[in-house]
Amino acid sequence: MADRVSIAQARIDCAPAVLKAYGLGSCIAVSLYDPESRIGGMGHMLLPYRPGKNPLGAESKYVDAGICQMVDELVRAGANRESLVAKMTGGANMFETTYQTLINSIGARNAKSARETLATLGIPLLGEEIGGNRGRTVEFDLASGNMMVYSAHDTGQLSF
Repeated sequence: MADRVSIAQARIDCAPAVLKAYGLGSCIAVSLYDPESRIGGMGHMLLPYRPGKNPLGAESKYVDAGICQMVDELVRAGANRESLVAKMTGGANMFETTYQTLINSIGARNAKSARETLATLGIPLLGEEIGGNRGRTVEFDLASGNMMVYSAHDTGQLSF
């Protein structure tokens, strides 16, 4: 049975746990993983950047702050900071309009924030399944480090 990662939440665990986020639209699910210790985590993040004036306590709501918080928690749990790798999915443009394009949609901005934050932290992004206009559900298997993505209106699945 998979442990649910709800919106604006991050979970840290170790193998053989499986973390699962349901109903990703414009949200991003970022998984961070230390393949040596098999300690990892997944965040289901809603907005790209944490406003500077916000008080501490809602980091996992924001892509940039959520990734940093997960890194800190993973290291406290015993993961090697230098071994961390990342994967991500989500970032769909669920409500495309004439005023909102794939370039400036919240999903695209979430994906951009994740890439920038991971690059700043020196964490390699090993795979992603981003964009489009359909929802996704994702499972992250801490025994193998695989991320399995199930897309709405699609009978297949993607594993990376």
